[in-house]
Amino acid sequence: MTPSTKLPEKTGRRKINTDDPRFRIKPYQQIASACTGGIITSLIMTPLDVVKTRIQTQQKLLLSNKCFLYCNGLMDHLCPCGPNSAPLKNHLHLNGTIDAFIKISRSEGVKALWSGLGPTLVSALPSTVIYFVAYEQIRRHTKDFHNKHLGGTDMPLYVPLFAGVSSRIFAVTMVSPLELIRTKMQSQKMTYKEMTNAVRTMIQADGALVLFKGLPPTIYRDVPFSGIYWSCYEALKWYYQVTDPTFGFSFTAGAVAGSVAATITTPFDLIKTYQQIEFGEQVIYTDKPRPNIPIKTTSERLKEVYRLHGFRGLFAGLLPRLAKVAPACAVMISSFEYGKSFFYKLNVQRYNENHM
Repeated sequence: MTPSTKLPEKTGRRKINTDDPRFRIKPYQQIASACTGGIITSLIMTPLDVVKTRIQTQQKLLLSNKCFLYCNGLMDHLCPCGPNSAPLKNHLHLNGTIDAFIKISRSEGVKALWSGLGPTLVSALPSTVIYFVAYEQIRRHTKDFHNKHLGGTDMPLYVPLFAGVSSRIFAVTMVSPLELIRTKMQSQKMTYKEMTNAVRTMIQADGALVLFKGLPPTIYRDVPFSGIYWSCYEALKWYYQVTDPTFGFSFTAGAVAGSVAATITTPFDLIKTYQQIEFGEQVIYTDKPRPNIPIKTTSERLKEVYRLHGFRGLFAGLLPRLAKVAPACAVMISSFEYGKSFFYKLNVQRYNENHM
């Protein structure tokens, strides 16, 4: 048995089985754990991303009808960039991260560091819940199928890999049209009737698939990231023989797994950023959609970046990405695992009370 083949279920300091049918965590408990993790991650990561976004956008004051992309660890968000865009109305000259924290807090109040938190929670929580609950359900059913038909009680490494890939595909496909509609409504302050007409126009011009136009680059980046992340995380639990991870272990393992996955998928993240910004400028942040505008494929963009900037160009922005992804993954998975542990112990307590 090696780390690359088997992940034992009942080894280590805490010899429990969270998949025991008697104490198994219910879907609504998984939802509660995912919601808690999502909220905590948003609260911690949003100020960091607000500062990063302000610093980046101060270099684009002369650009109009453009947009930029930011992510607070849970979701990507397109914003218009120009003199009238929200981050630039009360422009401050910022000289680094610490200076930005101080100036924004003094001039706009501490609450400004959490600007955009509401839309983030409304948009990111459903996606986060779908993703984590889907992962838990797919992982459990895949593991049960493996144990039933192939025997044994261990969990092969392909189980978290398959569950991570499948859950991410399901989550991003579910929310992709909603994200497009939400972003367009926010960018142009549309009513629901105006949004309906705009969506109808877009569908008539480009077909129903226009609602999923940003889906392929998202899948190219997020699906490999998810598969690598969960495989690394479960492998770390196997290596250190942990079945009921503490908050500290989950935090560290989540940061490590997130860093590995982020590093490997950075070229796809780079291309996804290009394509989302281009799509935002062509469709979202315009009064009328402009159909039949050719958009380069992911492979074409990768070849172009490699030709112009070499291998290093494919990993541009790696350090800032790690600085964002690693803590976000650490906070999210440790909060989620802590919630699962809480509900597991609660289920054990209830079971014992009912069978005394």
